[in-house]
Amino acid sequence: MASEVHIPLKARKAERKTKAVVAPWNATEVGAFVTAMKGDRLYAPLLLSLMGLRPAEVCGLRWSDIDLDAAMLSIANTRTLMGNRTVVEKDTKSMAGERVLLVREALKTFRATQAAERLAAGEGYEGAGYVLVDELGAALNGRQLRVRAYKIMDENGLRRVRLYDARASCLTFLANNGVPDHLLAMWAGHTNVKTTKKWYVKPDVAALLPAAEAWGGLARGV
Repeated sequence: MASEVHIPLKARKAERKTKAVVAPWNATEVGAFVTAMKGDRLYAPLLLSLMGLRPAEVCGLRWSDIDLDAAMLSIANTRTLMGNRTVVEKDTKSMAGERVLLVREALKTFRATQAAERLAAGEGYEGAGYVLVDELGAALNGRQLRVRAYKIMDENGLRRVRLYDARASCLTFLANNGVPDHLLAMWAGHTNVKTTKKWYVKPDVAALLPAAEAWGGLARGV
């Protein structure tokens, strides 16, 4: 059976080496994507992806995890799509997983949009409490968020980059602007800063200061 086939480690490493490496967005590309997505209904969730959250964290984020008055949110839950069929949900147990990030205005707008949609839908609104939902309150998954992002990229002539890879641009910006290693790891949701610096900080990525202004500023929130 296929499930019983074991692929040798050497073969897996060789396969990884043959895969094309997609460079993270530079400052111009990030800024163009931010501008293009501003009118999209999912602007706030997409913005969270650009600010460093994993797709599974964006999908698992609940309004109860957010304090809009304090402009803070806590990552305490993830939702991952397995095999394009099954959604696996779990709490984050580590301190790195339950980190705090700063956001506000985009989420305020999105919450107001959802309130209007709930009123229009009446009893047909699901209201599961997640931030990333459709017009009827049903939770969206990572594939749906990715498809939405790719649609915006394609319609605006932007190079396709995975939302997960956009983390590299964010973390490179933070590293290049003097954020200490231990805080960089906390922002990324890693328990080991070596992981952050090895896989996500790309020294050849252009400085992202212009993009940070488009984001509303990484330090002061959006």
